[in-house]
Amino acid sequence: MRENLQHPIFQIIRDLADTEQVECYVVGGYVRDCIMKRSFKNDVDLVVIGSGIDFASKLGDVLHTKVAVYKSFGTAMLVHDGVNLEFVGARKESYRSNSRKPVVEDGTLEDDQNRRDFTINAMAYCLNADRFGELVDPFGGVEDIQNRIIRTPLDPNITFSDDPLRMMRAIRFATQLNFKIDVKAIQAIAENVERIKIISKERIIDELNKIVMAAKPSVGFRYLFDTGLLKIIFPAMYNLYGVDIIDGRGHKDNFYHTLEVLDNVAAMSADLWLRWAAIMHDIAKPATKRYDKRIGWTFHGHEDRGARMVPKLFAELKLPLHDKMKFVQKLVQLHLRPIVLAQDIVTDSAVRRLLYEAGDDIDALMLLCHADVTTKNEFKKKKYRNNFELVKQKLKDVEERDRIRNWQPPVSGEDIMALFGIGPGRVVGTIKNAMREAILEGEIPNSREEALAFIIKKGKQMGLSGKTNTVL
Repeated sequence: MRENLQHPIFQIIRDLADTEQVECYVVGGYVRDCIMKRSFKNDVDLVVIGSGIDFASKLGDVLHTKVAVYKSFGTAMLVHDGVNLEFVGARKESYRSNSRKPVVEDGTLEDDQNRRDFTINAMAYCLNADRFGELVDPFGGVEDIQNRIIRTPLDPNITFSDDPLRMMRAIRFATQLNFKIDVKAIQAIAENVERIKIISKERIIDELNKIVMAAKPSVGFRYLFDTGLLKIIFPAMYNLYGVDIIDGRGHKDNFYHTLEVLDNVAAMSADLWLRWAAIMHDIAKPATKRYDKRIGWTFHGHEDRGARMVPKLFAELKLPLHDKMKFVQKLVQLHLRPIVLAQDIVTDSAVRRLLYEAGDDIDALMLLCHADVTTKNEFKKKKYRNNFELVKQKLKDVEERDRIRNWQPPVSGEDIMALFGIGPGRVVGTIKNAMREAILEGEIPNSREEALAFIIKKGKQMGLSGKTNTVL
């Protein structure tokens, strides 16, 4: 395994470890990624049999590098030649039922490997000269990589009860690596699911976002659903599940539809927030579901209701409440509009209104809507997709001609007040709105000259006079 330790820093650590007569090992994700032949990510975890802080401090002296010490965690970090090194002393841990923070004692390498979350993260490379590059793999991590399985070193019930965040991590690794979770581990997650409540929402959303950003996020969400975790951490999404049938008429399962849309988006975009828009786009369907004897199941207004739900859901999940939330909210609000356009004859005014409301997010909206076409009817799917291409071309043509995207009024409120010699008030707003509607409906071009002529005419209709000959 020496070929995995070619970076010069490992030779420097080897020499220092032998000089100080301490055992030192590379552990965790670096070892796993080497064996899986994944790209080097510049983060290396190291275990010292003794004090990790003392060893890191001496290495910092050798390298003339600053060392960051975190005494409460018993760790020390330094950066050398672009590599982030984190040192910790070998330790064993015990837990209390109401906390995932362990009671830590000094331990052996075996103790340290026992406390690791999964077998694939419990492997170590020795860095001492007489055993340099030797792989220590007490739990069969290499075999589990070959079999593509996520398994815990010890009893999974103990592993997950001690640190419930590991349940989320198991699902995250399975999703990222395209592995399966061991049956016993799945059962243990289901049995310990209530323990997730002691974990902070910030830690949960960090793991959930990593699942969302995987190549195929649905893998993780299926695990979250099947184990019962989703019902606790994100009940609004869990509630999408299920099909009601009345008079032999059912609707599609909105949970699995959402997963399909999410995977479709993930195949086209690495934008985290566009993926969250996919997750949220039908979130209000359970609240708006109605049965009509004439037409069957309806979800009227679910886009408006969903948009109103987004801020509350973001707050509950501890997602950011700034422009990212507003982006998701906008896409949820508008996600039906391009689909409606693709079903009907596309008018310029409808396209202008969509461009006006979507602004710079129009491309993201069109991608979401393309992903939202999940019908199993291939004829219908092909028809919608072809119509989408027509809508996209229409959007391009109208924008080139009318410049509606991120539209700014060609005549300002200040201009209107100067024209008619009036102060701020409802009249100014009424005239501005009339001008905007005239442009969006195509009654006048989106130009200052045409807008001024329209406003003067509108003002006269409202009984206004004044400085309409003013040059603006």
